[in-house]
Amino acid sequence: MDKPATPPREAATTTTIPRRPQSPPTPEITRRIEENRLRAKAIREQRDAELRASDVQQTDGSTTTAAPAGKKRPYGSISRAEVPATNRDARTSPAKEGEGLQPVSRKFTKYVDYNFSAMTDTKGGFLSIEDDPWNKSMSAGVPGKPEAEQKPANMTAAEWERLQLIKKLQRNKSGPFEPGLSVLADENTRKRCRECKTVEIDFVWEEVFGCAVCNGCKQKFPERYSLLTKTECKEDYLLTDPELRDPELLPHLSKPNPHKSHWHDMMLFLRYQVEEYAINQKWGSAEALDAEFEKREQDKKRRKEAKFKEKLLDLKRKTRTEAFRRNNAKGDSNGSGSGPGKAARFGDAIGDRGKHAHEWGRTVENAEGMTVKTCLTCGSQVEVMEF
Repeated sequence: MDKPATPPREAATTTTIPRRPQSPPTPEITRRIEENRLRAKAIREQRDAELRASDVQQTDGSTTTAAPAGKKRPYGSISRAEVPATNRDARTSPAKEGEGLQPVSRKFTKYVDYNFSAMTDTKGGFLSIEDDPWNKSMSAGVPGKPEAEQKPANMTAAEWERLQLIKKLQRNKSGPFEPGLSVLADENTRKRCRECKTVEIDFVWEEVFGCAVCNGCKQKFPERYSLLTKTECKEDYLLTDPELRDPELLPHLSKPNPHKSHWHDMMLFLRYQVEEYAINQKWGSAEALDAEFEKREQDKKRRKEAKFKEKLLDLKRKTRTEAFRRNNAKGDSNGSGSGPGKAARFGDAIGDRGKHAHEWGRTVENAEGMTVKTCLTCGSQVEVMEF
């Protein structure tokens, strides 16, 4: 059985359009091509003569002779620091002394380099002292917080986190910095809980509030040792801002705001200290505090009612002005609507202008395919749905 063979390629039946012969170059173009060729040839001959005449200095200090014709050039001949002037390389463009390479594109002329190590996270953006010289949080530090809050340049992120953790433990007197109980301490000078007389007191409260109390008693007596916010002290005990900001009068504990991290820190006060100052020193008794609270509530209610009455009187004055204007317009008219001399009411025709009543025409279909009808007087249209 004969093996199948590939059929011969069929001759092209379609006629191709013959290409037009290229026009010969002009004498000017021929002259330029020849000049460029001769110039490149002269440069290459000069370079080869220099390589044959002298050894090529390597970057490591050793010397080698030029390679003979027909072989690869040595590495030093193509990687030397002395680049020929004919080499068109932007990196070797001549620049003035003390100046770097000038930017090529215009879009780089306004480029500003920011030093992020000198910036502060203000919770609203990263700013430097040059941007906001009057910002106290970047220049003098935030009151109540350590001044050196920026990571030094010679410290890694892990070391900075470890340093911050150590400082936090020192402030809270917890972990390895918690004061120990020594058997060598004097019994008379040893601090004990003011309720159960135990020596395991909360040293943070003892340092901030001057109150020696243990954690168990804080949970057991919340009516004395619970913490009050600044708002609760102002609303319930009628204390003012200067009194609450005085640490000698009312010490407070600062904690980060749980609602927003960039808000001011919370000011927490000890309940029995606030009650002792507000009831015993400022108001004299609990009855006087309650009386002052009721008085302020009555004043607040009275001011609210007076404001409501003032707005009501203003509304009445505006209504009377509108009625007076309508009466004058009715008196000057020719008596359309209600007769002359009668007080005009809302909806009456004023002057010769009466109420407009639409006179709808036939229902037609517009270009959008909706069925509408048009007023024959004013030309307004409304959509109509036909079932």
